[in-house]
Amino acid sequence: MLLRQLEYLVALARERHFARAADACHVSQPSLSAGIRRLEGELGVPIVHRGRRYAGLTPEGERVLQWAHRILAECDGLRQDLSAMRGGLSGVLRLGAIPTALTAASLLTSPFCDRHPHARVTLESLSSSRIAHRLAEFELDAAITYVDEETPPGLRAVPLYEERYLLLTPNDSPLADRRTAHWAEAAALPLCLLAPQMRNRRILDRFFADAGATVVPAIETDTVSALYAHVATHRWSSVIAHAWLHMFGVPEGMRVVRMTDPARFPRIGLVVADRRPEPPLVAALLAVTRETDVRGELERLLYRYLAGA
Repeated sequence: MLLRQLEYLVALARERHFARAADACHVSQPSLSAGIRRLEGELGVPIVHRGRRYAGLTPEGERVLQWAHRILAECDGLRQDLSAMRGGLSGVLRLGAIPTALTAASLLTSPFCDRHPHARVTLESLSSSRIAHRLAEFELDAAITYVDEETPPGLRAVPLYEERYLLLTPNDSPLADRRTAHWAEAAALPLCLLAPQMRNRRILDRFFADAGATVVPAIETDTVSALYAHVATHRWSSVIAHAWLHMFGVPEGMRVVRMTDPARFPRIGLVVADRRPEPPLVAALLAVTRETDVRGELERLLYRYLAGA
């Protein structure tokens, strides 16, 4: 069994199309098909439903795919371990983050790259559900996402910070001079918020509902940058997570007002697959995380902006 054949299978399952999978593996389509047939022959089971088009994997193929993800991930870990023994950690750390935590990711990636200059980082913006799937399939090494009270089996979470909420509003807004804004009051303003399919928005909707308010934003978007572009026109207000201040700050002519505290602040954490031995790149990231006060950095930034409001 060749690792290349396992890579073909993983690419085919991801792309769900023979030609696209072959392009992703930089081989011809006949070469990819022949590699998967050889894998079927060696294992003695059908892996792919054959037809004029890709029709999915057989039950045996799904099981082989699970093992393929695991085997390829262990091979990456082996390469990282050997590179560290040769005098320097190298390789690619594959990091995912929910869109609302992307703004804080540099608090970890910057010291990681400083400490390991031969390593590289790829950072993807993903939903929390996609993150869970990609971690389970060994397609991510780590992720910054919401962490609940109980970490799912097979994963390990390191808490980073609790998400605080602020009203970002123009200086002439009726709530701009307040020390604290109530959720029902904020709901009455012209608002720009993230889209309903995003977990941050669902959290905010729950807080508005707990205050007896229903929010109907004038603008909805699926990126924090687009949200900021709209509120910077001073036509709309928004309820933002305090971590966004790390990247975007407060636009000129606007200010932030602390929202009344919810019963429980959602937690953001670094999540990794619970693997032994730990891949060297993951171990290096966890070491940086333990030594970095992400919560403190964001809290200090929050109080600086509130003091200047």
